[in-house]
Amino acid sequence: MTNKQEEKFRLMTEAPIGRLIFSLGAPCIVSMLVTAFYNMADTFFVGMLKSNAATGAVGVVFSMMAMIQAVGFFFGHGSGNYISRELGKKNYGEAEKMAATGLFSAAAAGVLIFVFGELFIEELAYALGSTDTILPYAKEYLGAILAGAPWVIASLVLNNLLRFQGSAFYAMIGITSGAVLNIALDPLLIFKLNMGVAGAGYATVISQLVSFGILLVGYVRSGNAPIRFRNIQFGWYYYKMIVKGGFPSLARQGLASVATIAVNHAAGPFGDAAIAAMGVVQRITMFGSSAMIGFGQGFQPFCGFNYGAGLYKRVKDGFYFCVKTSFVFLVAVSALGFVFAPELIAVFRNDPEVIKIGSGALRWQCVTFFTLSWVVISNMMVQVMGKTVPATFLASARQGFFFIPIVLILSSALGVFGIQIAQSVSDVITLACAIPIQLVIMKNMKNSDSNTKKEDA
Repeated sequence: MTNKQEEKFRLMTEAPIGRLIFSLGAPCIVSMLVTAFYNMADTFFVGMLKSNAATGAVGVVFSMMAMIQAVGFFFGHGSGNYISRELGKKNYGEAEKMAATGLFSAAAAGVLIFVFGELFIEELAYALGSTDTILPYAKEYLGAILAGAPWVIASLVLNNLLRFQGSAFYAMIGITSGAVLNIALDPLLIFKLNMGVAGAGYATVISQLVSFGILLVGYVRSGNAPIRFRNIQFGWYYYKMIVKGGFPSLARQGLASVATIAVNHAAGPFGDAAIAAMGVVQRITMFGSSAMIGFGQGFQPFCGFNYGAGLYKRVKDGFYFCVKTSFVFLVAVSALGFVFAPELIAVFRNDPEVIKIGSGALRWQCVTFFTLSWVVISNMMVQVMGKTVPATFLASARQGFFFIPIVLILSSALGVFGIQIAQSVSDVITLACAIPIQLVIMKNMKNSDSNTKKEDA
């Protein structure tokens, strides 16, 4: 055990809760906001090409980007959750083995996605919801995104390994550097070098490669569990732990991408403007929820360390602190989004039909946005605790189990209006399920805490 690791343990288990979570969450919030911002940058610059089909292509391929990110989160959260609990127990050797297993396995998965994606790129574009008019742009953008899959996935794993070990500042530096570079490269490649939509994709790939290098340097310098090739473990136990900790993230991100595909197919009969509008709304709401998710990510290492150390009351106090704080934030953000919805849509695509459809959808989502405060923090808590079944359900409900059938049913019954309100309907149902699930888990943890105190006495 190094001095840095011992210092991190004391910090996580003894520092004041509010101040500690804010200090852990601030870099995560910045990382998430910047990541969301440069995801939006592609939409913004491609929108300047004055083509609904080109803007629609970015929305269509966004679902594939979400799938690639899902794989990164699967390995990153799966290995990171395990590492934070083991560090809470001071099992540093186990943390080192998992760090190596998670990163190298993720990189191999990225290579497989690249190879098979490029082989079946046209079939994949249609499956993602592309129309015939969008297809040429979608193939250009998709080809570039697939080429960067190994680096995107590896970067996400490193980012999460840093975060779960309490080194969120270095994660922020790596992610932010890549984002700034992506924003700078977008206009250069799209317009100056006349690469069009493909330029946006290659800007993302290059920035992710640079981000990976910076994250790797930060990981080594921050005194975390070293990543060595010889520490890779191929035994079922380690992959079982990755599945337990990472499957909820895979389900959440994977179903989110399926939800995007469902939206594209539901909007398709109403024209490219409808697809473009919903793609823009998805980017905007992703930006709005990113700060919330980043704050929750600051809670995760706190939760992992303290849960692993048996400090259950501290875990519960941290949970309620995060829910209350994020609720206030989300209400404020929702109010702004509701008032300025048309202006926000126009920033990305100044087309009357896109603005009309998009502003209606955005306003409906703002009405129920506050529900994320309980749903997201609950999901992150039970995931860190290793409770795979409730964590997977909570991760999958909002944009998966409920949203996908709702958007398909309502679009058929109510047309464009059905697509606009689908996410809000899903949010309300998800909250109704999340509250009792979390209360039961909190009650069981309270009983465990009482039993521990009796044993100590």
